[in-house]
Order: sequence, then C-alpha cells, then structure tokens
Amino acid sequence: MKVLFIGGTGTISSAITRLASESGWQISLLNRGNRKSEFNDNKISHFSCDIRTEEASVIREKLIKELGNGNKFDVVADFFAFVPEHVQKDFDIFNGICRQYIFISSASIYQKPLSSCLVTESTPLANPLWEYSRNKIACEEYLMQKYRDCGFPVTIVRPSHTYDERSVPLGVHGSRGSWQVLKRIIEGKAVIIHGDGSSLWTLTHNSDFASAFVRLAGNIHAIGEAVNITSDESVTWNQIYKIIADALNKELKAVHVSSSFLEDCSQGRYDFKGSLLGDKANTVIFDNTKLKRLVPEFCAKVRADEGIKMTIANVLKNTGLQQEDPEFDMWCDKIIAALEKAKRDLNS
Repeated sequence: MKVLFIGGTGTISSAITRLASESGWQISLLNRGNRKSEFNDNKISHFSCDIRTEEASVIREKLIKELGNGNKFDVVADFFAFVPEHVQKDFDIFNGICRQYIFISSASIYQKPLSSCLVTESTPLANPLWEYSRNKIACEEYLMQKYRDCGFPVTIVRPSHTYDERSVPLGVHGSRGSWQVLKRIIEGKAVIIHGDGSSLWTLTHNSDFASAFVRLAGNIHAIGEAVNITSDESVTWNQIYKIIADALNKELKAVHVSSSFLEDCSQGRYDFKGSLLGDKANTVIFDNTKLKRLVPEFCAKVRADEGIKMTIANVLKNTGLQQEDPEFDMWCDKIIAALEKAKRDLNS
C-alpha cells in the first residue's frame, strides 16, 4: 500500500502513521517537518513543504515525478484540511493520482441542538454555534459534489473526541492544554465541570481510531461514504473528571457551572460557544453500525478509564507536556469565587 499523509504527526494522524508503518505500508508524509524526528522509520519518506502556501501545480508535479510511470497513491489522507479552500486545492493536486482520498471531518458537524442523542451518519448536519464545524460541512459538501460529478474517490471519516498520550481529554480548559486542570487537582483546588456533569460523552483513544482508519484505507466499499469512527463507550463528564482525580490519587473538588455562563464570562478568551454549546455540552451516543459493516473486525479496545490513566502517567513523567496556564488558572479562580459569593449573598 503506497500512501501519502498530509500532516501525519498530530493526535489522530501520528497513531495512524505508526500503525500503517507497522503494517508494512510505503508511507510518505507531506508536512512542514516540525516533528520529523519522531518518524525516522526507513519505510517513511518526508516531503517538507507547506501545502497551504505552495502552488498546487508545483506540488502535483513533484508528486507525479515521485510516483513515476503513471502510478498512483493507493491512499491520500489530509489531516490538515479545515476550510473549503483546503480541499479545493487538494482536489487540484490529487485528482487522477490517487485511488482513495480520505478527508478527516468532525462529529461536531451534527445538528445542534440534537433532535436525538443517538447519532448516525444520516443525522442532519448543522451547527450554527461553531464556525469550525460549518467549515467542515462545507468541505464535505464540496468533496461529495466532486465524487458525484467526476468520480473523485473520496471517503469521509468523522472522529469525535479523540485523544492521545500527550493530553488528557477535558471539557473546560485553557488555550495551553490540559495540564493546568491536572495541576489544580494535584494542588487540591476546585475544577470547573460544565453543566451538571451528567451529560454523556464519547472518548476515543487514537490507537482505536487508527485501527479503524487503516481498515477503511484501500477499502473499495468506503468510496463515496461518510463514516463515524468512535468508541462505543459513553461516560458522563462527572465520571471523566473522577477518573482523572483517581489517577492522580487526589480528591475531586468539582464546581458545576452552566455552559452558557462560561461562554458569557470567557470574554473571547476561550471558544466555549463552539467547543461547549456547539459540542461538549450535548449528550452524544454514536451508532457505529456503518463502520462495523465496512470493517467487521473493528472493536474499540481502550476503555476511557484505561486510556485516561495511561495518558496521565505519560504526562506526569514528561515535563515537556506540563505547560502551565496562569491566565486560565486565575480565570477559574474568579469564576468559582463569583459563584461562591452569589451563594453566600443569596443565603444571607
């Protein structure tokens, strides 16, 4: 299998690159080379360029020369396409030189508010609360039109909340990742959980996502299809934060705060309108029937508690992953203090 991954070093794509390499695939990574040293396998070649700034015709010419003799990539996957202009350029580059183009969309594109918490690939696509999701919808629409018009061999995959060993999955965090929330728990400080914490959420470990992805790659039955790739397990946010506290061997001191209140108080610092109101504040349960029809052997193996504990262990032993966020820490303190004051005032 000869594949080209655009990106290939992120949360989702790094696990896919590793598994594909272990499976003996001939892999090329097209990226800016920021994490090139992580993949020094001699089966992996690197094209260092910025696909978003270099001319499409120049990139296409380089790739055709690399392929040689009229050959094609079996699979091209773009992990770095977020707006219609990105996939339009991909079409210009890869049309005719790949047998399958896989677009990484997002499960956040499903309607908000949801008419049913059980989500299938036929759930309507509409998210007025998050521009990121609307752009992903526009990307999908463009690619499916190209599939209908000229047979462009697209497969769309829709991940939900996928995480890896570098960052703990959370609902409310700052712009520098998950460490500050872990630090608050370690120090005995209260942490914010959006809503009442009882809404159900689906976490997928990137190794499970990779397992499904590599079996959709080169799968003729996946051409022209959109497919969810998620775990079958649903957990509440209260359970997620309790798992985190238990893994740290600390007491969880939770303060529940309305998602809309958090958005009102963020003052543009954090995109809670999109990430909470347009995504994590909603109970979501995914129906993976379609994925299992296309990949009968797929089964997500990493439970939420197991995956979170593995991630926390890795974060604790790697100081490079412990990026402090004092601004977010102060913001949490202010929100919690304001709620405590309101409670005292109302009870006085």
